[in-house]
Parts: sequence; C-alpha cells; structure tokens
Amino acid sequence: MARYWIVVGGPEVFETTRELGFTRQGFKSTRRVMANSIVPGDMLAFYVTGRKQFAAIARVTTPVVEERTRIWTNSKKPDELYPYRAGIEPVVTVPQEHWLDAEPYHERFEWTQRWPKAHWTLAYQGNLHEIKKPDFDLLHHDLKAASTLRVSPAGDSPG
Repeated sequence: MARYWIVVGGPEVFETTRELGFTRQGFKSTRRVMANSIVPGDMLAFYVTGRKQFAAIARVTTPVVEERTRIWTNSKKPDELYPYRAGIEPVVTVPQEHWLDAEPYHERFEWTQRWPKAHWTLAYQGNLHEIKKPDFDLLHHDLKAASTLRVSPAGDSPG
C-alpha cells in the first residue's frame, strides 16, 4: 500500500529535481530512517521553501539507495549531499506561475492541525513528512487542476 510524503526543499534543490526530469530525488542525511521507509509506489508532493508553495507530485519508482555523489546543492547547507536517493517519475508538474500557496491548506489538511494557524510554516520544518491519503488526495486534485491552467504570455491578462 502506497504511503504519502511531503518533500520540503529550497528552490535550488527543487530546480535540480525538475532539471533531472523528475527522475531522481534525494533526501537529507538527517532523514535516513524516514527515507529508508520510502518504497516504490509511494507518492511525493513537493513543497518549495521561500516560495511557501506546492509545485509537483511524483511517484517513487525504485528503492532508496545511499549515494555520495553531488547532484543537489543547497547554498544554506553546502555540505549536504542528499545521500538517500530514489528513482521517481512525474505525476503532476505545475508551471511556476501556478504553484499553489501552502498557507490556505493549513485549515484543509488534517496533518497540519497540531500547529497554530499563526505558525503554519512550522508544519514544513524538516525535509520529509509522511501525511495521510486524504490530505494527499486533496493536494493532488488541486495541483492537477493548476497544471491545466493556461500560462499567459508576458503582458497579457490571464483569462
């Protein structure tokens, strides 16, 4: 049975995953136990720090392995190698203009309810969070809808 995860990372880490065609994802060295519980078929939703937005969903395609070659870089943590890695495939990718703001989901998700609304960003501390299927399904639905929105040419009004 699939498990559902939020992967929290900065824009440069997410951009590398996107440039790789959503074929690989690395997890921080501090998340060894959690990362090693991820198996093929599990689903990952990507939360981009700084932007405080959800950007994509991918399915895990291979078991997690430990590797020490540098793929992802993080200017805030230059020594982090994201050594626990899995093969992934894209399920939903959203143009950056249509990424979903995470704050409104605080009220809609069950898993975020242990944090007060005024401190909703605390839910996204740490690189990896397991969430329940109903929360993931809600996000999947909304990201899928956002992925079909038309990107307007520069200077045009949306619509």
